[in-house]
Amino acid sequence: MSAEQNRAKMRSMIAEIDDVVVDRLMQGAVDLHVHSGPSIMPRQIDHAQAVEQAAAAGMRAVLFKDHHYSVAPFIPMMERMLGDTGVSMFGGLVLNNSSGGFNPSVVDSQLKHGAKLIWMPTAHSANHIRSSARKSRLASNVQLRPPLALTVVDERGGIIDPVKEILDSIAEADAILSSGHLHVWEIWKLFEEAKARGVRKLLINHPMYGLHFTYDDIRELAEFGAVVEQSACLYIDSRFNVFEPELLGEHIRAAGVEHSSIGSDLGQIDNPTPVEGLRQAIKLCLALDFTEDEVSSLVRDNPARLVGIPVD
Repeated sequence: MSAEQNRAKMRSMIAEIDDVVVDRLMQGAVDLHVHSGPSIMPRQIDHAQAVEQAAAAGMRAVLFKDHHYSVAPFIPMMERMLGDTGVSMFGGLVLNNSSGGFNPSVVDSQLKHGAKLIWMPTAHSANHIRSSARKSRLASNVQLRPPLALTVVDERGGIIDPVKEILDSIAEADAILSSGHLHVWEIWKLFEEAKARGVRKLLINHPMYGLHFTYDDIRELAEFGAVVEQSACLYIDSRFNVFEPELLGEHIRAAGVEHSSIGSDLGQIDNPTPVEGLRQAIKLCLALDFTEDEVSSLVRDNPARLVGIPVD
C-alpha cells in the first residue's frame, strides 16, 4: 500500500469515529500546550478566546505557552474575567534569551507569580539553532536579535550552575520541568540532575520532532519518571503535520499510555484551533485502537496530575 493510500485509509477510519464519543472524551480535557496570543508570532486566537473555546468544549484546563514571555502574571486578571467558565488557566516560562535565559532570579520571580511549568530553551537552544541552520526541523518563523545558543551543559558535560539553581527553585515550587528543545543527550543529563535535586514532575515535548530521540530513549525516560507529551499538530491535518498519522500510536506506545499525554501545540494562524486539534487527535487515537479509557488518560488524567488537578 502506498503512502497516499495509507493516508486515505486512515482518513476514512477517522471519519467513522462518532462525534458524540469525541464530545464525551473532551469533557475534563487538559491542554498543556496552547499557543494563543498576544505574541510576536502570528496567532489566530488570544488567551481569552482560547479559554472560551475550551469552556464550550467542556475542557477542564489550559496552559499557555509563548516562546518569548510568561503568561503567568496575567492569570489572576484572566481568572477575574473568565473564572466563571469553569476552565482553570495556567502559565509558564520558556527560558529563551528573550525571557531571561538561564537567569535564576527570573525563574524564581515567575514561579512566585504562579508559573506552573518551566520549559528549557526552545527557539534559542543550541539544538534548535543548529537544526534551523540546517533547514531541518524546528525552524523558527520570526526573526529577533541573533540569539545566544543556550545549552544546559558545560564543556565537560556537567549541568551548569545557573541551571542547578533553577532546578532547585522548580523543586521548591513543585512545578513542572520541561525539556524544551534540548538535544536528547542534554535532556538525559538535565533530568538526572533534576531528579537528584528533588524535581518530581518531568515533561518531554514532541520527542521525535527535532530532539533526536530513539524509541529506546522514549521508553527509558518514561521509565525514569517523565511524562512524554505528543503534539497533536504533528500528526493531524495541520500545516505542521510531519508524521504519518499512524506514527502517533507508535510514539505513544513507546512510552506507554500511563506515561504519555497529548497537547495540541496549536493556536497559530492557518491551523486548527487548539480545541479542534485536540478533537482530531482524539479521533486519530480511537482510529488507532486506543480505548476510550486510554484516550481519557492521554488528554485528561495524565496532564491534570501534572498541574495538580484532582482526577476522579
